[in-house]
Amino acid sequence: MSFAGKYAVVGLSQPREVGTFQGLPLDEKLTKAGAAPRCGLMVIDTETGDTLHWLRIEGIVEELYDVIVLPGVKRPMSLGFQSDEIHRIITIGDDE
Repeated sequence: MSFAGKYAVVGLSQPREVGTFQGLPLDEKLTKAGAAPRCGLMVIDTETGDTLHWLRIEGIVEELYDVIVLPGVKRPMSLGFQSDEIHRIITIGDDE
């Protein structure tokens, strides 16, 4: 989760198929509500608790490990390690 003024940007992850996070009370709550876990982002107004925007991420991505707000950034992007783009955009330099 990250904050931008009065807004919280919250990352959502699907539960892992195996491991530590099985059988949590959340599983039962989702089942009772007829809801399914999802991966994505939500923008929540911290004053009202209202969800203002959401983005659902589907496919092979099931977990988000961190969410950060980048003030002033107008065109953020995500780069994959298997594309040529990463070699042209990210530069690792020597401080010497």
